[in-house]
Amino acid sequence: MKDIPIALERVRSPFFKDLRQFIRARGLAYSTEKTYVGWIRRFIMFSSKRHPKLMGAAEVEAFLSSLVVTHNVSVNTQKTALNALNFLYREYLKCPFEDINIHAAKVHRTIPIVLSHAEAQLIINQLQDPYRLLTQLMYGSGIRISEAIRLRVKDVDFSMNTLLVRRGKGNKDRVTVLPKSLLPRLRQQIAMALAQHAVDHSAGCGEVYMPFALARKYPKGSTEPAWQYIFPAQQLAPDPRSDKIRRHHVMDNSVQRQVREAVRRAGIHKKCSCHTFRHSFATRLLEKGYDIRTIQELLGHSDVSTTEIYTHVVKQGGMGVISPID
Repeated sequence: MKDIPIALERVRSPFFKDLRQFIRARGLAYSTEKTYVGWIRRFIMFSSKRHPKLMGAAEVEAFLSSLVVTHNVSVNTQKTALNALNFLYREYLKCPFEDINIHAAKVHRTIPIVLSHAEAQLIINQLQDPYRLLTQLMYGSGIRISEAIRLRVKDVDFSMNTLLVRRGKGNKDRVTVLPKSLLPRLRQQIAMALAQHAVDHSAGCGEVYMPFALARKYPKGSTEPAWQYIFPAQQLAPDPRSDKIRRHHVMDNSVQRQVREAVRRAGIHKKCSCHTFRHSFATRLLEKGYDIRTIQELLGHSDVSTTEIYTHVVKQGGMGVISPID
């Protein structure tokens, strides 16, 4: 249940308790909260545990430069740390620092690794359900692993062949395509999840986690079938906020482990992860001539330039050029 916010009363440090409360009041995702708190804590430890109010641009410069010089982090990691400290000083402490001079990480533009359709199918065929169906959804709908495991019964619209992705990256909702070939298996998975929910409910453990605002708006929603996870965990576990025994969704690390094993068994030597199936989804659509703006909406990218990176993948080994040796 690592994606469920911890109870604030369990936070020992008054500073971090207030900081977490401020972040939640801003409506940021819990993953963002953990990232920001982690980098801010690391900054404080680097600065000999001084309070951030007693520090400023000089200390921020020293910390961010050390990430590159000492720890050799990537440009994205350095940017994440900068975003966290910028939020700390600009939003929380209300004392933004001026432009800073840091030893910037080298920008290395990477091209996404994608699978051919045959390779993707070969890996999927090595998996057993529910991991097989989860991977098929990542490849067939372009959703992230975090979005796939958090799907609830009400997020599937069989009549329109669509998936509603709630609170995806950037805390945004979006609609994406639901592959017709997966409809029978998805109906079966939902039936299995609801049957498990009925058993849990009869045992007094039939509540599912709901974010605080939704739990307050729909006080009985946690026990309703529509709010249940489509891919429930195998075991019951205590909720980290209330200690109630509940069944959460399957964990992302379980899916990632299964996919790694499937890649190995399939004999695929590319650096492949769950996210590779999302890359492959976008590439297949580009190859079929779909509009870049349509693909952007399906993927949930805020900036079309993020989606345009896949045009380079499509052109690799191609660009309409025939090799002289051929």
